[in-house]
Amino acid sequence: MTLVVPNTVKSAFTPGDGSTTRAALALENKRVLLTVGRMDSRQRYKGQDRVIAAIPYIVAQGHDVEYLVVGDGDDRARLEALARDVGVSERVRFLGAIGLQTLIEIYRMADLFVMPSTGEGFGIAFLEAMASGTPALGLDVAGARDALADGRLGTAVPEAELPDAIDRALAGPKPDPSALARKVRALFGREQFAQGARTALNRLMEVT
Repeated sequence: MTLVVPNTVKSAFTPGDGSTTRAALALENKRVLLTVGRMDSRQRYKGQDRVIAAIPYIVAQGHDVEYLVVGDGDDRARLEALARDVGVSERVRFLGAIGLQTLIEIYRMADLFVMPSTGEGFGIAFLEAMASGTPALGLDVAGARDALADGRLGTAVPEAELPDAIDRALAGPKPDPSALARKVRALFGREQFAQGARTALNRLMEVT
């Protein structure tokens, strides 16, 4: 019998006021998209390029959007060049690697966390964003579906629907951050993880 132990998210990721961070980044009147993930030329599945390619359409729908990309790696230069080629370099900001507290603040102030990955093993960044009170959007493939709980926590769409899904998410109100965080904890909190680990160990002891 297969037993799946759910992943968990650090207790540091909680909702909060992101207005100070917005002001510091001069984003007060922007709709902010966010992706957190490495930019590795050997693993280009994270999907930052898909978000960059969708920005002209999103702007055409009336959203004054800025896209924040957190993380670093040897594929960053390619993504920066893509933003220039698409004509949206002024709307894409590469923040590089940042510390935990800054990351929490960035999660809190974003309007939408979007990571259209096609090869995610699980996608802990989805949980971090939603535990911080920010809605999350991904593709309905690979491990992203698990982190998004097949739509119960976040939104998972086919790749072809990504631009429209971002548009819909930005057009609607941001869900209540505290309610979203509670739903994440109910499925992926430390107690759920501990219980799953205890069950797995008990099953292992029974087998041996």
